[in-house]
This record gives sequence, structure tokens and C-alpha cells, in this order.
Amino acid sequence: MTTEGNQPAKQGVKGEVQQDRFVAGQDLTRWKSPFGRTLARGAERVTKFLGPYAALIITLLVGLGVTLTLAWAFGEVYESVTEANGVAGLDHPVLDAAKSVRSPQMDLAVTAYTDIGGTIGMPIIALAIMVGLALKRRSWTPVILILTAGLGSLLMTIAGKRLFGRARPDLLDAIPPYEHSPSFPSGHSLNSIVIAGIVAYLIILRLNTRKARVLTVVVASVFALTMGLSRVYLGHHWLTDVLAAWALGIAWLALVITAHRLYLTVRTRRHHEVVS
Repeated sequence: MTTEGNQPAKQGVKGEVQQDRFVAGQDLTRWKSPFGRTLARGAERVTKFLGPYAALIITLLVGLGVTLTLAWAFGEVYESVTEANGVAGLDHPVLDAAKSVRSPQMDLAVTAYTDIGGTIGMPIIALAIMVGLALKRRSWTPVILILTAGLGSLLMTIAGKRLFGRARPDLLDAIPPYEHSPSFPSGHSLNSIVIAGIVAYLIILRLNTRKARVLTVVVASVFALTMGLSRVYLGHHWLTDVLAAWALGIAWLALVITAHRLYLTVRTRRHHEVVS
């Protein structure tokens, strides 16, 4: 990598400060709430001792702890709702509706599609995008964000399945190949919304037009939505497993993006101090 003074405008720290700060005219390093300003001051203190990337990683690890706690709390609420036959009352009707529209051709197509979000397909996609963004931007930030986002998603999936052990739909209602791990939450749904979300976020940071930003959000949203619905169509998950995964994924994404905003805040202020 070249030194900062010789870097192109969109590469390295200079690119992050000049390009990643602004989305649709909004400065991500400006914190309007007292809580946000407190977080920014805390990140600056940590950075003085450990450096910007260390502060980013610490913030992400703290956020991961918060999200895992949220996953546990969400599961407790979920169990109460299930016992009361609330939202879970949608599970069987939705599965019956999915079964009514199945066909051999559709089954093959949906199975092939859902494999993209599996334990092999999704890591390959995430790794390829991560390496591409890191090399293009000459920055470790995409690596840290994508790896941490994916790790958090994986840990929430494992923790949720072990804690609650919900049974999947009956194998008679499912399309092979069958899956036998616990059903709650849907790992495909959680991983797809987190990876698609953080990749979309990183891409949007460098897009200049509203049309391009909207298109990126739509593509990521459609991917996450259809990946989750494919799990219900195949009878591999209940609808509430997917809804829970989406809720957890959105919460985790919000924390990851907040951590990145703190990192940008610290980077920007340090960059301005060096320049001045």
C-alpha cells in the first residue's frame, strides 16, 4: 500500500474520510443525540491508547455481547408468544399455503436458490466481496466489518438453536434434502440479511446518486426477503423462525453500522488534526 499522501482519493484512510462519511448529504460523523456524542467521546478515548481499528473491534465486540443478550431475550418473548398461539398461529397456515403452490420445477429452483444462503454458498460470496472491497479501497475496514457481521450472525444462530431447540416442520411437509438442526432462528435468513445488509451499506458509502443507492437497497432487501421465504416454502423452517431471524439481523446490523460510524468519527478527527 502507498502512503496516505500518495493514495488516490478513494483509497485508504483518505478515501474513508472523504468518501465514506457522507450518505445522501448526511455526515455520518455528526452525532445529534447526547447518547451518540457520549459514544463518540468514548471511542476517541479508546483510540488514543489502542488505535482506530482496535476501537472499532472493541465496539463491535461489545455490540456482539448486547446482540447475543438480545437474542436470548427475543427467544424468551418468542416462547411466550408461541405458548399463547399469537404470531405462531401463522406458522401452519403459511406452511399450508406454501405446500399448495409447490411443483417439481419450482422445488428444484428454490432448493438451488436456498443453497446460496447455506453454510458453503454464503461464506464464499461474503469472502469474495470482502476481498474485492478491501483491495479496491486499500483498507482493512471491509474485512473487519464483514467478518464481524458474519461472526455475530453465526453466533446468534448457534446460541438460539441451542437455547430453544425448537423442532422444524415435520419431514412429511418438507422438501429434501432434509435438515435436522433446531429450527429457531433460521440461519439462512439471519445470515443473508446480515451479509446482504453490511455489503449494501459498504457499497452505498461510495455511491453518488440516489438511484444507485435505492437500487442497492432494493437488491439487498429482495435477496434477504426471498432467502427467508424460501426456507418456509421448502418446509425447513416455520415463518416465525424467519421473522425472528430478520429482527435479530436488523438489530445486529444497526450495531455494526453504529460501530463503523464511531470509527469514521475518530478517523475524521484525527485526519483533520494531522492536516491542520
